[in-house]
Amino acid sequence: MRESVQAEVMMSFLVSEELSFRIPVELRYESGDPYAVRLTFHLPGDAPVTWAFGRELLVDGVGGACGDGDVHIAPTDPELLDEALIRLQVGGDQALFRVGIPPLLAFLDRTDKLVPLGQERALADLETHLDEALDRILAEEQSAG
Repeated sequence: MRESVQAEVMMSFLVSEELSFRIPVELRYESGDPYAVRLTFHLPGDAPVTWAFGRELLVDGVGGACGDGDVHIAPTDPELLDEALIRLQVGGDQALFRVGIPPLLAFLDRTDKLVPLGQERALADLETHLDEALDRILAEEQSAG
């Protein structure tokens, strides 16, 4: 049975040093994909855009700078830990968002209650075995009927 955790947070989309605007962002975590979190950005005038990346990256990023490649997360002030910057990059294009850390921590706490950090593999293995067993049962029923 796949379960999920969702939350909506407001983030500031930092277009430039002079221009930013707040947008709603949906955070989603599903037990069927226990390593990933998804952020869906609702930009005015555009179709929603979803980014998926490791839950552990989000956990690490609220406490200190981390990320390689397309996603970088870091607190704006390592002493206060009140806000974080999330930088998403595709090729030479990038988008920068500022978000409060408390709502991220509340979301991550709920994901940890669903699938504790470090237990993702056990859940993924269980899901695989259940899917294989269901496929076998369905195949047996079809060949018998």
